[in-house]
Amino acid sequence: MAAQQESPRVALVTGAARGIGKGIALRLAADGLDVAVNDIEANSDQLKEVAEQIESTGRRSTTVVADVSDPDAVQTMVERVATDLGQLNVMVANAGIADVKPLLETTPEDFDHLMSINLRGVYLCYTVAAKQMIAQGTGGKIIGAASIVAYRPFPLLGNYSASKWAVRGLTQAAAMEWAQHDITVNAYCPGIVGTAMWDHIDEKLAENEGLRKGAAIEKYSELIHLGRVSVPEDVAGFVSYLASEDSDYMTGQSVMIDGGIQFS
Repeated sequence: MAAQQESPRVALVTGAARGIGKGIALRLAADGLDVAVNDIEANSDQLKEVAEQIESTGRRSTTVVADVSDPDAVQTMVERVATDLGQLNVMVANAGIADVKPLLETTPEDFDHLMSINLRGVYLCYTVAAKQMIAQGTGGKIIGAASIVAYRPFPLLGNYSASKWAVRGLTQAAAMEWAQHDITVNAYCPGIVGTAMWDHIDEKLAENEGLRKGAAIEKYSELIHLGRVSVPEDVAGFVSYLASEDSDYMTGQSVMIDGGIQFS
């Protein structure tokens, strides 16, 4: 009798319509995982295209439009992925936003909005995914989006930096609590990446410093020892490792993938 073929592992990537999230989703599909992708309604057309790209490689995909700051939406998202694709083995809590302004101009509403996505959203994705993995009894990989500013903030990114420091702490605590369930929890810390988010950061930094658009990213790029701005594939390669069995003995870590801007 032929051995029963093991079904492919299933990953869910939030904020996957573009940028780093898209790069991660496509890399995990290339690694042989079935990949569910999430984003907000405004990015639903791009999200559908990412799912189609995944399916064109022979892997299964499903799209889930949801706001990661909404507990009910995250619960429904995880349940739907487990139903549509059979299980959930890898959660990549990638969705996030940036807000570039001085702390003295940051309102409580600004602060709460950013934290609701960058921190509360990661917390919700971590915990709901962990409950699903515990129920399955097969362990799993939970991976979060931090940043180099989780180690050393950038000026004008105080709010964003604080959210990423918090993700680093949350990642460590979750790793401690869920190790008994064979769930590893780690985070990736990108530096300067050529994405729409960094275009926004560059525009605001340049505006604040009286520079032309593009000049701020050039200025900060001089800090990169490897001499080039990152692309999403650089980050996706590391997330591929975190999602694989090669990282089974690694947990609670937040690792910088920044070309050598700074060091832990």
